[in-house]
Amino acid sequence: MNNQLFDKSIYQARRRRLKEQIGNGVILLLGNEESSMNYKDNLYAFRQDSSFLYFFGLDKPGLAGIIDIDNDAEIIYGRDLTMDEIVWTGPQPSLAEQAVAAGIMKTRPVAELTKDIASARAAGRSLHFLPPYRPENILKLSGWMVVAPATVKDHASVPLIRAIVAQRSIKTAEEIVQIEEAVNTTAEMHLAAIKGARDGMTEAQLAAGLPGIAIRAGGNLAFPTILTVNGQVLHNHYGPTVMKEGRIAICDSGAENAMHYAGDMTRTFPVGKKFTTLQREMYDIVLGSQEAAIAACRPGVLFRDVHALAAQKLMEGLKEAGVAKGDPAAAVAAGAHTLVFQCGLGHMMGLDVHDMEDLGEEYVGYTETLKKSREFGWKSLRLARALEPGFVVTVEPGLYFIPELMDQCKAEKKYLDFINYDKLDALRSFGGIRIEDDILVTADGYRVLGKPLAKKAAEIEALRG
Repeated sequence: MNNQLFDKSIYQARRRRLKEQIGNGVILLLGNEESSMNYKDNLYAFRQDSSFLYFFGLDKPGLAGIIDIDNDAEIIYGRDLTMDEIVWTGPQPSLAEQAVAAGIMKTRPVAELTKDIASARAAGRSLHFLPPYRPENILKLSGWMVVAPATVKDHASVPLIRAIVAQRSIKTAEEIVQIEEAVNTTAEMHLAAIKGARDGMTEAQLAAGLPGIAIRAGGNLAFPTILTVNGQVLHNHYGPTVMKEGRIAICDSGAENAMHYAGDMTRTFPVGKKFTTLQREMYDIVLGSQEAAIAACRPGVLFRDVHALAAQKLMEGLKEAGVAKGDPAAAVAAGAHTLVFQCGLGHMMGLDVHDMEDLGEEYVGYTETLKKSREFGWKSLRLARALEPGFVVTVEPGLYFIPELMDQCKAEKKYLDFINYDKLDALRSFGGIRIEDDILVTADGYRVLGKPLAKKAAEIEALRG
């Protein structure tokens, strides 16, 4: 179990604010259980639910928390280890000792939770819970609510979702310290990847060293590493593909620190010592787009508009290269940029690398008046709402030359006013480029988090030398 917590006053303040936001009823926050890989005692690495961590801080399986607003009671449900378990794990702090560290004075056996929830429901009290994503918690809630497992999410509390999103979206100074620690470890991972790439090695061989850097720093990977010379595939995880000189590689990887805060960065680099002329041209287009997008981040600006700016800068660069034509702004309005930039510009980041994604993009990245688009390319934008001080977001534009998509658009005669398909065809085997950094929105602008990591083409080549 990870015993690192903030001071208990931080968790108490978070729970107090949550009670004020919800007003009445019973708030149920479920921790996660351990999950088996291929037989019962061979377990996946345990990862606690992020909202449970945010309000209770306890990084141990099999816990649940109740915040009884009406009776002003806060309870942790769980159990202490048996002697049979201690033989295998060694002694651990008692449940009561752990709860006190988070400012909770009352604990109950986890077996009592079913009875207490039934009593609250029988009394007609509102039970507020979040949409579950783990099958174990889906089944528990199905039994407590007496509904089919497939419909459990329909009964989740929208007021609770909105209240938690409102809190977790604004990162405090203590959280920024933790996030920046994760980002610094992430930068170390990327530095190792950039320096370590060699002609003839496989993607897997290069990716293999990255988890060790995260583990050595006290945490682990924040998500499975994306490392590929086929960067046109947006989330292409490493594999046995041999990396050859003349190709470029994308590494999109991140560390999670000991308190489970995430970092998430991407760098693109040549497998050889230098970019080719064409690779350098495309790389500089993406870098210019990213720099313009980062500079546009400030309170009150819609991230949707920052996404559009990044797309326009990509089209401006491609126009200079002869691949695009016409007015770049009009090209974006027509959706022509989605031929080469199909994903969203970025996302929230915190205790989750895609922060609070389990609560729903419509609540995290959008508002009741700003709805998610259903159009290709735009529908992949996880964050569109106005930026606020305390938001931590990723900014990660890219160019992705996907032959199948190019062929489809050409056959359908799409974007003929904006794309020179003959020039585009020369990029069929190019791959892709992405550059990503993590940004804190400040009161008057932004700050790039973490220690500097090379991203200008000349800087990348210097590391490859």
